[in-house]
Amino acid sequence: MLLRHTPKEISERKALMINPAKTCQPIGAMYAALGIKDCLPHSHGSQGCCAYHRSTLTRHYKEPISAATSSFTEGASVFGGQANLVQAIDNIFTVYEPKVVAVHTTCLSETIGDDLPQIFDKAKKDKKVPEGKTVLGAPTPSYVGSHVTGFSNMVKAMAAMAEQGEQKNGKINLIPGWVEPADMEEIKRLAGLVGAKINMFPDTSGVLDGPLTGKYKMFPDGGTSIEDIKASGGGIGTLALGEWCSADAARLLDTTCKVPCSVIDMPFGLKATDRFIDALRTIAGTSVPDEIAIERGKLVDMVSDMHQYLYGKKVALVGDPDQLIAMTEFLVSIDMSPVHIVTGTPGKKFEKRIKEITADMGREVNVKAAGDMFLLHQWIKNEPVDLIIGNTYCKYIARDEDLPFVRWGFPILDRQGHQHFPTVGYKGGLRLLEQILGVLLDRKDRDDPEEKFELVL
Repeated sequence: MLLRHTPKEISERKALMINPAKTCQPIGAMYAALGIKDCLPHSHGSQGCCAYHRSTLTRHYKEPISAATSSFTEGASVFGGQANLVQAIDNIFTVYEPKVVAVHTTCLSETIGDDLPQIFDKAKKDKKVPEGKTVLGAPTPSYVGSHVTGFSNMVKAMAAMAEQGEQKNGKINLIPGWVEPADMEEIKRLAGLVGAKINMFPDTSGVLDGPLTGKYKMFPDGGTSIEDIKASGGGIGTLALGEWCSADAARLLDTTCKVPCSVIDMPFGLKATDRFIDALRTIAGTSVPDEIAIERGKLVDMVSDMHQYLYGKKVALVGDPDQLIAMTEFLVSIDMSPVHIVTGTPGKKFEKRIKEITADMGREVNVKAAGDMFLLHQWIKNEPVDLIIGNTYCKYIARDEDLPFVRWGFPILDRQGHQHFPTVGYKGGLRLLEQILGVLLDRKDRDDPEEKFELVL
């Protein structure tokens, strides 16, 4: 089969990554930029880089991704890409008429040392940026960090545009981190039920999960307006979901505009959603309505009803750190056993958090930051699991090891629907639980002998 060559014996590797559990910074930056209303992302590098970033997002979201590029050739690679970017900014505003151009760098432009703020300043002095239009940018070299880092850097660039007002606007800045468009919609719904007025950025709902109307629009209706992003400096507080995706932007708002911030886990599963609702309630000064209590009760009911099929099941996880932390906590809370956990994003803090969450499991857990899926496969060969949860690339391991597999995270390239169905919040927890139970019970039906093949489970 495809990965049968993976050896069971694990050897130390320092300078070699096999089957990475991540992709590059510009992809995350481009996704974040798509969450700004009337924004055209721009890749400051070669055409090939931009094509890769666009195609990856297009394959995951099943939507056409618009983005521009500086189209580096040999000359720009040697002498710098300033002329290319200034000309590109002029062309973009003239031809496509966006309100915002969000520029992210690539390996090439970072290596030769292009200075985005200086280039933006020149473009403005040369009157290439029309009145009322905005250009912002973030450094996102692919040889550092991951797509998560790129997302964080672009969101931080958004926060840098905040303007401190004389009076607070009564809104909570909510930075959702890298989640699906449907998750962002669900986060807004929960905030509305709590009675919290929020200013969420970025917001890809309505951008990458929009309807097919038969009418062409260059820019979708969704996204956070640049005016709202600037107004974030007048918020009563900032709630950042995820240390890796959102914390840097929240702390920048605290430093520059004196907007107090709280960084909490993404609301995947029961406990993390409880903390999210409580944080919203506390900052907004409201109470939790019965509707949310009912949603929570439904999730608890489903866990109790199906606990016998979840208890003790060993799980291998791969994905992004913020998502994995919350997912690991959820699995532990329903008495499953996440035993192998890998993220491609660097950061020893991740390993520490996972070990804290799994401390009461009564066993050692394999966890690796800046790891790869080759290592995950080796761990599974040495200690088999009952389930894999991760992105589409896990399907090769699942097939070779004959394991149930739940697709979750980024990228999902071979299935449809993930951008339309939330997995955050209590309703999202029901969705996750339904998916997990579905594959486990499908496996039970497949493997049970005839005398145990039951109609009702």
